[in-house]
Amino acid sequence: MSVVFARMQGVSSENEPAAGGAEDAPPEQLALIRETVRRAKTPRAKPRTWRGAALARERPVARVLVDKGVLHLDRYFDYAVPEELDADAQPGVRVRVRFGAGRHRVRDGRREGGGLIDGFLIERLAESDYSGPLAALAQVVSPERILDEELLGLVRAVADRYAGSVADVLQLAVPPRNAAAEKRASPQPLPPPPAPGPGSWTRYEQGPAFVAALAAGSAPRAVWNALPGPEWADELARAVAATLASGRGALVVLPDGRAVARVDAALTALLGEGRHAVLTADAGPEKRYGQWLAVRRGAVRAVVGTRAAMFAPVRDLGLLALWDDGDDSHSEPHAPQPHAREVLLLRAAQDRCAFLLGAWSCTVEAAQLVETGWARPLVAAREQVRAVAPLVRTVGDQDLARDEAARAARLPSLAWQVVRDGLRHGPVLVQVPRRGYVPRMACAACRTPARCRHCAGPLEGQESASALRCGWCGREEGDWHCPECGGFRLRAQVVGARRTAEELGRAFPAVPVRTSGREHVLDTVSQAPALVVSTPGAEPVAEGGYTAALLLDGWAMLGRPDLRAGEDALRRWLAAAALVRPQSAGGTVVAVAEPTLRPVQALVRWDPVGHAVRELAERAELGFPPVSRMAAVTGPPDAVAGFLRAVELPGEAEVLGPVPLPVTSEGRPRRVGAPPPGEHWERALVRVPPGRGAALAGALKTAQAARTARTARGSDATVWVRIDPPDIG
Repeated sequence: MSVVFARMQGVSSENEPAAGGAEDAPPEQLALIRETVRRAKTPRAKPRTWRGAALARERPVARVLVDKGVLHLDRYFDYAVPEELDADAQPGVRVRVRFGAGRHRVRDGRREGGGLIDGFLIERLAESDYSGPLAALAQVVSPERILDEELLGLVRAVADRYAGSVADVLQLAVPPRNAAAEKRASPQPLPPPPAPGPGSWTRYEQGPAFVAALAAGSAPRAVWNALPGPEWADELARAVAATLASGRGALVVLPDGRAVARVDAALTALLGEGRHAVLTADAGPEKRYGQWLAVRRGAVRAVVGTRAAMFAPVRDLGLLALWDDGDDSHSEPHAPQPHAREVLLLRAAQDRCAFLLGAWSCTVEAAQLVETGWARPLVAAREQVRAVAPLVRTVGDQDLARDEAARAARLPSLAWQVVRDGLRHGPVLVQVPRRGYVPRMACAACRTPARCRHCAGPLEGQESASALRCGWCGREEGDWHCPECGGFRLRAQVVGARRTAEELGRAFPAVPVRTSGREHVLDTVSQAPALVVSTPGAEPVAEGGYTAALLLDGWAMLGRPDLRAGEDALRRWLAAAALVRPQSAGGTVVAVAEPTLRPVQALVRWDPVGHAVRELAERAELGFPPVSRMAAVTGPPDAVAGFLRAVELPGEAEVLGPVPLPVTSEGRPRRVGAPPPGEHWERALVRVPPGRGAALAGALKTAQAARTARTARGSDATVWVRIDPPDIG
């Protein structure tokens, strides 16, 4: 008999006959039905396995999280623990289990197989709430206990925050196993170092007090607006050293390997070798896993790394620090695409530790932390800012229109003069928004973008070629005229780094020209006179600082259809200008952008905090993130419409759209959640007011779990869900 048979006979509970004739059944049959239901509801004290192997005497049930990153399987599964695996099968170890059809044996009396899959053993239990026989653990991959309750709690919180699965977040949190690294013993932990002095933290009004609070074991939280110059790396190192002096651990997350190398060098100079680990995604698997294990085992208390380190299992965490949270590198491209800032904020709340968010610029999220009182501002006085910042001058469209040299060569006379003067004393930095040669063209008179007559794609200039070529279909265009004004003259919308380097090389033939970009990023340059042409984020550090900097094509960055266009442009300008010598040493920055625009004015005044506060106020008025919580639902039109009909959104939710997404062409890199080349997709935005973000994420996760279950059976198309999308237009 089975529960199904009992329900077919009309029994609804053990003690209450169902309506509809069960009371009239013979007593023997009714007693048999009730006994069957009672046995089915009684959990088995010990699981039985199809292998018939002897089981562990104590806690023979293992609760396992399988490595399947799909939402409808985002739960634990019970397995039996064979006696021979009893000693090694401890909570936190990696295991392999049979998963798939027939994980539990009873299938019409036949044993059904399933594929072996990796997983993590979460806990051991005396019995399972599953009434049938359990499959056994197939293997304990390693007795190393790498997953503890603290890390699992953080992973679960991140998964809930971003409507993702725990398995997906674990893949980001725990690096792949390396047997060689696991066999090596970790070094012995060193005693806490002495508390360092404040160093250059004295330049900030509350800097010495912040370092002293860390050394005393307190948990201050601060948003740090760093002064221009290279001292920021030493200041981060001193904050870490003060935390270690209190007997606690510290974690610093930075946007790229070059920033990691600078803080690594500063920490080594301050504390010596062996007191911190470096975790980056580009390290070899053995080195990365070995460093991660040293942290997990408590041999090392401080970690410096890129976003791959945001889950590092630091013991007795006392400080979490993040540098330049506006950098795109802090946003994880893999599901569920968490941002390092939000992960560290969750950790700070979970571990009740100190938090430091620093940058030359200031994001609206950082301003919100101060506005709500969660963190305190850590800034320098205006006199100190003026003493170390370079002179910033601007050139707008009206200046370019009056300047014959600017119309011909894209650089105003002021910029040429600043370059000439700067090259007399050292290197000059030139920031260009795009890499490459001449990506896009526009009408010289009215600036209407030049489009292909066949497919409406963008026309691009070619290196060492006079004809234009379409960036979508590849056709050449030799007889273009503007459809708006009838003009025949063209100008580059955004001139790439190589073309700019070529122009400057012709203008200054006796000066070496160096480029830094995606293909080849320079780390440092000497103090000898040179022109350094760089894309944003790839600027090398000059010994002694640059004498001058040119920030070209500012309108191109400000004109992007993105909510963060102004904030991001200011961040990139400040990052370049911070590498220039102070005004007292002759440092000058020329920004080719409209002087009246708010981000340009913030650059001139060196006031990123004021810009972020005003941006935050406007977003609050309009209901934009980060004041509200927003999610993007992307996919084929029918799939998006079906998902929005199925999801049970909170009552306060507002659905914006859906709207069509641009169709991508072949040969271009595809981002996660972007439509395949040639396909027409749509995106809808779902917005909720403050305090309802968790409810929105929960509703989207539930609907997505139901959809992925149907998609696995081939009945539904894929829909992408992303919480807090960074590219809101």
